[in-house]
Amino acid sequence: MKTVSLKAPGPSVGAEQTADGEKGSVRIALLGCGTVGTEVVRLLHEQATDLTARVGAQLEIVGIAVRRPGRDRGDLPVDPALFTTDALGLVKREDVDVVVEVVGGIEPARTWLVESLRRGKSVVTANKALLAEDGGTLHDAATEGAADLYYEAAVAGAIPLLRPLRESLQGDTITRVTGIVNGTTNFILSAMDETGAGFEEALEEATALGYAEADPTADVEGFDAAAKASILASLAFHTRVGAADVYREGITAVSARDVASAKQMGCTIKLLCIATRALDNEGRPSVSVRVHPAMIPRSHPLASVGDAFNAVFVEAEAAGQLMFYGRGAGGAPTASAVLGDLVAVARNHLAGTRAASESSYAALPIRPMGEAVTRYHVSLDVADRAGVLATVAGIFAKHDVSIATVRQSGRGDDAVLVIVTHGAPDAALAATVEELRGLEFVRAIASVLRVEGSV
Repeated sequence: MKTVSLKAPGPSVGAEQTADGEKGSVRIALLGCGTVGTEVVRLLHEQATDLTARVGAQLEIVGIAVRRPGRDRGDLPVDPALFTTDALGLVKREDVDVVVEVVGGIEPARTWLVESLRRGKSVVTANKALLAEDGGTLHDAATEGAADLYYEAAVAGAIPLLRPLRESLQGDTITRVTGIVNGTTNFILSAMDETGAGFEEALEEATALGYAEADPTADVEGFDAAAKASILASLAFHTRVGAADVYREGITAVSARDVASAKQMGCTIKLLCIATRALDNEGRPSVSVRVHPAMIPRSHPLASVGDAFNAVFVEAEAAGQLMFYGRGAGGAPTASAVLGDLVAVARNHLAGTRAASESSYAALPIRPMGEAVTRYHVSLDVADRAGVLATVAGIFAKHDVSIATVRQSGRGDDAVLVIVTHGAPDAALAATVEELRGLEFVRAIASVLRVEGSV
């Protein structure tokens, strides 16, 4: 094995460190130097000695692609000469071994990463949107170039989750993955549960504290969680699952009244990603992937996950139930996951090997949301008169949906009827609700929420 001298961190990342004139570094092109990219540079600098020892060679940044090279980046420990606006030119350079991408978005990131992988340069990325939209293209390019593609940071920040799904549980059959994978929505729903606030009020608090973006659409409408759900399902079920395969609902319609009703049932409301492997209507294995707000009992392990934390609950045939919990976002946690992947990729590069390629052999069909078996919590504003309950119950029976509980509050024109169903195909439940809307004595359908777990 080559001997490499170890030195304490110097004044900048990117300095040459070799021994006896031999190659002594794994050379990195960093695409993006925003919140996460800055933390990647900082950690590479602060932990240089330990990282060199772990890898067996120095991790050396040879270029950083950014939109504004002259931007003030404070005391970032990097040579300003490393900055460039030519990301594609950077990844094509012969002296680049590994590409780290923390820019996000579909294009031009896809072009940069496909080019890198086809040239045999391994990639570490945090780009959940691209992986969900076109992960197959990236995996195909990695196979073509015999390169590694790692993306632990794309889901749940610093929580070590994807590697266990991809490696540790390869000898098992995963049947279900249920998770809270968006910190912004979890903060909002937790605040609503704790204080009784409405959605808009909780969103304002999340924005003021920096948990929500100026435009929170990707979070509150469930797009972010859906992208992560597609990645989790792809790994768990050895099947390519894209963003378009994920049923998605956001939390903007969740009201303080819904939260109060959940409390009365001993539940709380969370935005969940739910991926299951089950038999379809013809008895064949299939995959169902969905993201939506749901009531879960307070005894469920995910119910106590508050603030902006993430948690994922995995169920497997042999391993049983596993829980992964931690900070799912932020510069430092995400950068920690990036560096974990970078160490693995760098070791493979030095050894002349690569990790196992994508496992999508199962190629299970994706079940439409209408076939997913769910439970509903339906709140109706009704006129309190004779025969109302019998008529409502008859409509549920017509669509073969069994009622678990019924609760009425108020009298006269202020009556509220709350119905919780047993499990039934989602399409049957949706048809039931649609017919209820047309009833003369139903003034409004105040809310419709799915229920997960035993209540």
